[in-house]
Amino acid sequence: MKIDILTLFPNMFNGSFEESIIKRAQENKKVEINLINFRDYTTDPHNKVDDTPYGGGAGMVLMCQPIFDCIKTIKTEESKIILLTPDGIPYKQKMAYDLSEEKHLIIICGHYEGFDDRIRSICDLEISIGDYVLTGGEIPAMVLVDSIVRLIPGVINERSHIDDSFKDNYLLDYPSYTKPRVFEGMEVPEILLSGDHKKIAEYRYTESLKRTKERRPDLIDKK
Repeated sequence: MKIDILTLFPNMFNGSFEESIIKRAQENKKVEINLINFRDYTTDPHNKVDDTPYGGGAGMVLMCQPIFDCIKTIKTEESKIILLTPDGIPYKQKMAYDLSEEKHLIIICGHYEGFDDRIRSICDLEISIGDYVLTGGEIPAMVLVDSIVRLIPGVINERSHIDDSFKDNYLLDYPSYTKPRVFEGMEVPEILLSGDHKKIAEYRYTESLKRTKERRPDLIDKK
């Protein structure tokens, strides 16, 4: 997979893709991640990429030209263009799975007060990572890349994400334990030490359901 990220602040990504699983995925040629500063594509003599909004209002708005020209340069028939915006579709685990099967993702990071609405015309998908506003799309882009890359075959053991929270779109993950068996008076549930895999699976499902009902009843309602 190839992922191109259009951003005005490529240095914000320093470290996030240079550690742990994402780093190994790049080293093992499972994914290629490119940071593209779309300011390099502006035709403005003063290197501007934004301007004041028509109709008035606070802040500056990203202009079409730099982003359009950048997309024209890097887009192929296999590209899927994603715009990160607070009014996009709420990001879900199912979307991460779907996007992990794409060959080329282009992610546009918005910034400032917003972007010229005509930029939507060149995008295939608009995504929001939550009902709140950030200073830009860089952090959401990191979230997308991290959640997608780990699902690419060969990046991590498949079993590691099969039982993830939200895998079935409505259950949170079950509680996990490791050594020691007793810590400060808190014991590992006896069933996990039984060796009975069927009962352990039943226990984990029950705990997932219980946790979801307690913490995210809205997910149960949707199901």
